Amino acid sequence: MTIKTGVMAAALLMLAGCSMPSQHAAMETCKADNQMQQTTLYFGLNRPAGAQITTGEWQLFVDQDVTPRFRDGLTVFDARGQWLGNDGKVAREPSKALMLIHGKDAQSEKNIEALRGIYKSRFAQESVMRVDQPVCVQF
Repeated sequence: MTIKTGVMAAALLMLAGCSMPSQHAAMETCKADNQMQQTTLYFGLNRPAGAQITTGEWQLFVDQDVTPRFRDGLTVFDARGQWLGNDGKVAREPSKALMLIHGKDAQSEKNIEALRGIYKSRFAQESVMRVDQPVCVQF
């Protein structure tokens, strides 16, 4: 084994013992008043049959369904979803991502699930992806 290979092997062994700080550890340093939940919902804009969901339809959903449930604020950004279909082909779809910062409570959970159900029903969607994570929030 050459010296260079030996040094590389030693460095890899040392790095293997290193780990990223866990999200749990980061939350332990967050003041209780600043601990919240971040939920990001991903909404596809293609209908299974028919025209794409329009900007106006999306905005109406935000105004009439999202805002009344999350009055403290929200963030919407454009996204492009991609996945491998059962047929082995890559599918792509324009999407909207809705980021909500909220308390971890039953009412927020109910509101989020209501939004997912309303969107799936209104726009004939199979799913609305949901990603949750604890966050430390300061203003």
